[in-house]
Amino acid sequence: MSHYRLLIFLLLASFTSCIPSKDISYLQGQKYSLNKASEVSNQRPEYHLQANDILNIAVQSAQPELSRVFSLTESTSPFGTSDPGATYLNGYVIDNNGNITLPTAGKLPVQGLTLLQAQDVVQKAVNNYMRGTTVIVKLVNFKITVLGEVRNPGAYYIQNPSTNLLQGLGLAGDLTTLGNRRNVKLIRQTPTGSEVTLIDLTRADLLTSNYYYLLPNDVLYVEPSKAVTQRGNLTNLGIVFSGITTIVLLLNYFGVK
Repeated sequence: MSHYRLLIFLLLASFTSCIPSKDISYLQGQKYSLNKASEVSNQRPEYHLQANDILNIAVQSAQPELSRVFSLTESTSPFGTSDPGATYLNGYVIDNNGNITLPTAGKLPVQGLTLLQAQDVVQKAVNNYMRGTTVIVKLVNFKITVLGEVRNPGAYYIQNPSTNLLQGLGLAGDLTTLGNRRNVKLIRQTPTGSEVTLIDLTRADLLTSNYYYLLPNDVLYVEPSKAVTQRGNLTNLGIVFSGITTIVLLLNYFGVK
């Protein structure tokens, strides 16, 4: 029965070691040059604020004691923390009606605005009470989640608003060799719910895709390739053959015919 075991071993070994390069190489189908850079045009989309986004607002002036009225933290560096709990406590959360509530200034509508537009709204509100101020507004809940066949799945906070899809996957340690690079799901939040888009990492036109740049609360799910299922089937098949072999050996040992 040893030749059965050898056959199963060879099948498993050949399967796990033979993954075509076309299934794991990114950005294929483009003739890149060693001597000249290939230019790709793709403008990052502007993010429009949504309910439950968290804004950190800093008001700077020559009178810090007055500026501090508009701050939710006593820290002199409001942007210096990356702790999610502190970020929530020290930030302004956009409510379900699309407003933030600024001390003294009251409710300010910011939902649907870009960060620069929201900053302008806050600046005008603060100018009604103080002169010579500079308002800085930052989005502090820019978080992505990467799941599936990656080396380090989890949630990652982003500090660079121009982070793209490949950089996001890089934060999770890249895909494993068994991740399906041709079928990565991007789940994105919209004002009316969620949308799901399929991303093919092997295509060169990924760089010009409308989904190349990540937005806050994006979720990336890397599906396992067919190889994972096939490997599992072969493993189960090996267990079955091993069990049959054991039974046959026991029957021969006890002389059962």
